[in-house]
Amino acid sequence: MLFSNWFGRKKYRSVPEQINQPPSDSISASLAQNITYLHSQFSQTPDLVVRHFMIKESGDQAALVYLVGLIDKNAINNNVLRPLQFETGSGDSEYGFTINVGQIDPLKSWHQIESAILHGSSILFVGGRTEVYALGTQGWPQRAIEDPQIEASLKGAHQGFVETGSQNIALIRRYIQNRELKIKEMTVGQRGNSLVSILYLEDVANPEMLTELEERIQQLEVDVIINTGELAEMIEDNPYSPFPQFITTERPDAVASQILQGRFAVVVDRSPSVLIAPVSFISFFQNVDDYSTRWSIATFIRLLRIFAFFVAIFLPAFYIAVISYNFEIIPVKLLLTIGEFRGRVPFPPFVEAILMEVTLEMMREAGVRLPAPVGQTVGIVGGIVIGQAIVQAGLISNIMVIVVAFTAIASFILPNYDMVAAVRLIRFVMMIAAAMFGIVGIVIGLMTMIGHLIALESLGTPYGTPFAPVRYADWKDTFIRLPLWKMGKRPLGVRAIQLRRQGENRPKGDEK
Repeated sequence: MLFSNWFGRKKYRSVPEQINQPPSDSISASLAQNITYLHSQFSQTPDLVVRHFMIKESGDQAALVYLVGLIDKNAINNNVLRPLQFETGSGDSEYGFTINVGQIDPLKSWHQIESAILHGSSILFVGGRTEVYALGTQGWPQRAIEDPQIEASLKGAHQGFVETGSQNIALIRRYIQNRELKIKEMTVGQRGNSLVSILYLEDVANPEMLTELEERIQQLEVDVIINTGELAEMIEDNPYSPFPQFITTERPDAVASQILQGRFAVVVDRSPSVLIAPVSFISFFQNVDDYSTRWSIATFIRLLRIFAFFVAIFLPAFYIAVISYNFEIIPVKLLLTIGEFRGRVPFPPFVEAILMEVTLEMMREAGVRLPAPVGQTVGIVGGIVIGQAIVQAGLISNIMVIVVAFTAIASFILPNYDMVAAVRLIRFVMMIAAAMFGIVGIVIGLMTMIGHLIALESLGTPYGTPFAPVRYADWKDTFIRLPLWKMGKRPLGVRAIQLRRQGENRPKGDEK
């Protein structure tokens, strides 16, 4: 027997009948019946406002319906109610009333009315008419455009995306002022309709890849898409791979640069980040500042990022392998020093490394979740106090602390957060392989990782391009960054239908 039956409660609840429900999805000519049915559909919705009034120009009874938190009150009062109630003689010839809003959409079904109200439009019901009018009076709460929090830039723009899709599209249009910039919109979600927009250059982007991206998004059957990360996880090629297969960015200049290369940008309304597809492995090591500095400096920084990538993955595993199995490759003096420090440590190198890496990850997450001033204090004080105390207690050697510190610094160099998260996960796998097989385990792990990168795809394109498959023409913007005037064509990996990007822009000057 159910506990609910013990307390005299009903096992099942009866579904309340609809009040004055129309026989179909069509709108009734009776204003009172429409408002009654509307209240039955939006029951227990205290923020739903219904304003009854008479249109002065025609003498018809009317009602304006909206959700108070999703509209602009000034637009409602000054551009809608005031003209309808007090002005005559300048009415719109098509609709028969005076109104001063930029967008008026006639609706003829309750499904459209419900969707329009939930998206911030105000609905005008007019007595005697079987169609209503959705007015563009949206004005939901939104924050100001600020500097991106995750992707800081020294020389790039200091504008980041916000949670409003239309504003994000406007930020991108500021960089690409061209009529070939097209936008395809679609709605995803059964309970909360999320507006998803795909931006691309029609004369550059590959139409087959556009069709593939559209189909993947349209096939989603979910309640709602909250943010871009959810969408990326649902449409990526290999959901079991630790490596990100799409770039999520908060920078409009970075998105504009990717679109100009022939890629697609996916803007999800209510999300402050934009999805870029397709991408390659090397794309996660490129930064907008690389194109604002001299090519020689940008090349050095990129090589430093690649080096940091391998250090962040393999340094703790290399320490475990060398200390546990392959200590013969260590110089004698260094080996004696390590032995002196490890003499008091009761744990094997693998346990020692796991303990320190887990502690580091806990401190990193604590610093992120706490408020910024407190998080910085916890990171600095926690690192110093815990590191010093754990060494003095003899639980961890000084060498292990140095290894973990180098690993943490190397991971901070990588410019993409999603790739950093993948590195943090792969590091533990490599440590386990090193603990089991030594350097041989590291080599096996490296070969497996390279094979996985070669087999991986992003929106149906090779993830390892331009190295696998080899495309020498694209090597100008990979580990090295040649001068911009040498990059006359778009990357072959995006399969753009128009490859020419620029002409010969190198001025001769005084060069002989």
